[in-house]
Amino acid sequence: MKKIKIKLNGKWSLIKGNLSLYSHLKNLKIPLKKVAIELNQEIVDKNTLRKTKLKNKDKIEIVHFIGGG
Repeated sequence: MKKIKIKLNGKWSLIKGNLSLYSHLKNLKIPLKKVAIELNQEIVDKNTLRKTKLKNKDKIEIVHFIGGG
């Protein structure tokens, strides 16, 4: 299968092509309820994660929510 290059939180990596953003985040064991996801400088609606296919040179930023006071 073809590999694509993506940038995740500032680091480039090669992943399987034709993955959805949802599948990639699940593979990384990212807790979806506790993060905000940005794809190519746009916030991603979590309802569209399964439909969003990753493409070569996509840039993903994941921000974890941390409680505190």
